[in-house]
Amino acid sequence: MTTLYSMTGFSALERDLGTARLSLEIKSVNGRFLDLSFRCPEELRFLEMPLREKLSAALARGKTDCRLALQTGESSSRMVPDAARMAQLQALQNEVRSLMPDAAALSVADVLRWPGILAQESIAPDLLRSTCLSLADEVLADFIGSREREGARLGLVLRSHVATMRSRLAQVGPLVPAAIVNYTTRLSTRLREAVATLDEDRIRQEISVFAAKIDVAEELARLISHLTEVERVLDVGGAVGKRLDFLMQELNREANTLASKSVSGEVTAIALELKLSIEQMREQVQNLE
Repeated sequence: MTTLYSMTGFSALERDLGTARLSLEIKSVNGRFLDLSFRCPEELRFLEMPLREKLSAALARGKTDCRLALQTGESSSRMVPDAARMAQLQALQNEVRSLMPDAAALSVADVLRWPGILAQESIAPDLLRSTCLSLADEVLADFIGSREREGARLGLVLRSHVATMRSRLAQVGPLVPAAIVNYTTRLSTRLREAVATLDEDRIRQEISVFAAKIDVAEELARLISHLTEVERVLDVGGAVGKRLDFLMQELNREANTLASKSVSGEVTAIALELKLSIEQMREQVQNLE
């Protein structure tokens, strides 16, 4: 049995960079097309395009949200002096002391308090990119796995509905001849009571017209054919949602025709059960990629 994928999924992982933690979260819900949405701080915006390319290559449908964050804290961040600013400060001090030899030299504390001297240690863009793409591979694999597990469950539900519908359709065939026999008896009695001279040929004509009206052989054949196609599509796997949604429409159309042709309470009940099963299947199909 091949793989089915739900459009509902979630995964979130993070990676320790020493001075910060990079986290990536991917979640998705139903959608007619692939709709990618990204949320990330401006300093990570350059990573959006490679992430978008990865997700577009791996996913076919679904409204998908991707959240990327870089978390820092006092315990993990390290403050480093800005060498260029320190050199400028040294040059200014030398110039001042050349004009004012008695001026006191700057202490370490004075230097560290100078605006712009201390800055939080930054992470190289190349390291961020490589780490992010590696993390994305892990998150995407876990995310697809969650969609696959949900897809497998949906596939079992759909196959169960198909089996139930096949069983109910098998009960319709024998009911039609019984309905014709019952109609024949009632029609013959009524016509003979109404018109004493009515010949047998007229009765047979009326019965033939009635039999043609309630003949559901074509509808049964098409329903069974559509159910077989549903099973085939499920066996093929992959992105099957749109194909199955179309088949649900066709099944519903034939079930409506079956109900409209019914002259038997049993057939009507079966047709209504079929419509309920089809609607339940349609709800599940909406979740498949």
